[in-house]
Amino acid sequence: MHPRFHSAFNQLAEPLKSAVQPILEDNRFQALLTPDQIARLRQQTGMESDALALALLPLAAACAVVPLSRFNVGAIARGVSGHWYFGANMEFLHTPMQQTVHAEQSAITHAWLRGETRLETITVNYTPCGHCRQFMNEMNSGTGIRISLPDRAVSTLADYLPDAFGPGDLAIEERLMDQVDHGYRLEGDALTQAAIQAASASHAPYTRAHSGVALLTPSGHIVSGRYAENAAFNPSLPPLQSALILLNMQGEDIQQIQRAVLAEAENACITQRDATFATLSALGCQVMDSVALSKG
Repeated sequence: MHPRFHSAFNQLAEPLKSAVQPILEDNRFQALLTPDQIARLRQQTGMESDALALALLPLAAACAVVPLSRFNVGAIARGVSGHWYFGANMEFLHTPMQQTVHAEQSAITHAWLRGETRLETITVNYTPCGHCRQFMNEMNSGTGIRISLPDRAVSTLADYLPDAFGPGDLAIEERLMDQVDHGYRLEGDALTQAAIQAASASHAPYTRAHSGVALLTPSGHIVSGRYAENAAFNPSLPPLQSALILLNMQGEDIQQIQRAVLAEAENACITQRDATFATLSALGCQVMDSVALSKG
């Protein structure tokens, strides 16, 4: 079991504690649950899905990286595929506050990067802030997505975000989590190709400034993230933060990145370069490259 889960696990009530222990002790566990695992947990605990997800939130919150606030928030994104994806808030020392990641963003992006195509429910241990409500409104789930909170009836995003402003108001048909391929040509080494591939799947319908980041870990794994743009602009999630979410959910140290590559469109109206390299430098990564995207 990853050390970060020890405290939260010890606070779980039986029979959930016994039921989830084999999952957490599996070295392959990467902060997501398969439909089979969820079915077994429900059978062993007698819990229905909403109650089970709420009971598992302490484990998601245990994934938080919070050197600034010391305030853990956990979220679970529940996909139409039946998979559940953990998410947690992330903060970074010596960077602007705008670089932080909210738990709902983390869970949603985790699901997106794992190939989930649509979400049906977000379970979170605190009421979503306005930033996260706007981020959720970018998704192809629309305002009908369910939001489950402790000690409250399940509501929808429409309840939390009335008179919502979103992609439709800007005549944008593409939605976050739609499967897209912008067709950029793969070139360079494996890390560079991973960054380009991420950019090809990024969501940037407002600026068309597609971008992706790939990170090399000490274990030799490559983790990539995509830009996720928002109709309200400010809740947009940079590609580095997207990659850091997946790196964190896999249980790897975000301060041990060996090398990073940013791929973005040349001469685009916005650039991720300066913010990406500044945040990577603050995390201790010293080997950073960038590559311009080109069509295949």
